Amino acid sequence: MTEPQPDTPEAAARPPRDPDRLIERAGLRGDPDQDQHFLVDDRVLDRIPDYLPEGADTSHVLEVGGGTGALTDRLLRVAGRVTVVERDARLAAFLREEFVDEVESGRLTVLEGDAVELDLPEFTACVSNLPYGISSAIAFRLLPRGVPLVLMFQKEFGERMAAEAGTSEYGRLSVSAQHYGDVEVVETVPKGAFSPAPAVDSVVVRVTPRDPDYEVDDEAFFLDFVKALFTQRRKTIRNGIRNTAHISGLSDPEAVVEAADEETLRKRAGKMAPSEFAALAALADEHGR
Repeated sequence: MTEPQPDTPEAAARPPRDPDRLIERAGLRGDPDQDQHFLVDDRVLDRIPDYLPEGADTSHVLEVGGGTGALTDRLLRVAGRVTVVERDARLAAFLREEFVDEVESGRLTVLEGDAVELDLPEFTACVSNLPYGISSAIAFRLLPRGVPLVLMFQKEFGERMAAEAGTSEYGRLSVSAQHYGDVEVVETVPKGAFSPAPAVDSVVVRVTPRDPDYEVDDEAFFLDFVKALFTQRRKTIRNGIRNTAHISGLSDPEAVVEAADEETLRKRAGKMAPSEFAALAALADEHGR
């Protein structure tokens, strides 16, 4: 069976679908109560697929939250196949109608349902204007897949994902996301680029997958341990370990404190690099579980 290919040069030369006309044809207004903010700025839409890392495999691109298909249209120009997940049954039906040729040719699949709960197919990259209410849940479904991601988030969330140790934005989200790849904010998108406009600006975040420069034997414990210590971010690591055994799962937190070096114990979570968390988690796994 021949693998579907991106649009031919002739098809790619056609103007992209106009996002405002798509909304008109769909006959649906975005509903902020349902997390529907349609991206309508052509310039931003045209740039988003280009933020994929150079050489990224675009043979099968996943899009979460297809809306009226403005980004879907751009993705079909660069991808062999696109799978769109859309929760709104009316929008899913519109996408199948608007892109009927691509659906019939096998280049586009529209899955109706909640991306947090659906069984997602295998895919080689994900490019999405995510519904903000599921930002965290869907990000942590996508990150372990180890594929390039280009995702739209609320500005504060995206900046926290990319934050460096020692900054005010740095936290559990930063350590957890950067465990899976290099995280960059590649563009800030103003509220006016959406219809209806959200309450805050947004950012486009690129995640380029890579193996961490440290060893983690039990990833679930590592992530829980990081989560636990950041619930006590204003306290020293010594007190954080002692106070959060119910979150981290430690049965003997005092043994971990006794095994750790004093310099680490005096730090606070916001000053700890991911590699330091990994080393401390390994120590905690050995002495405290």
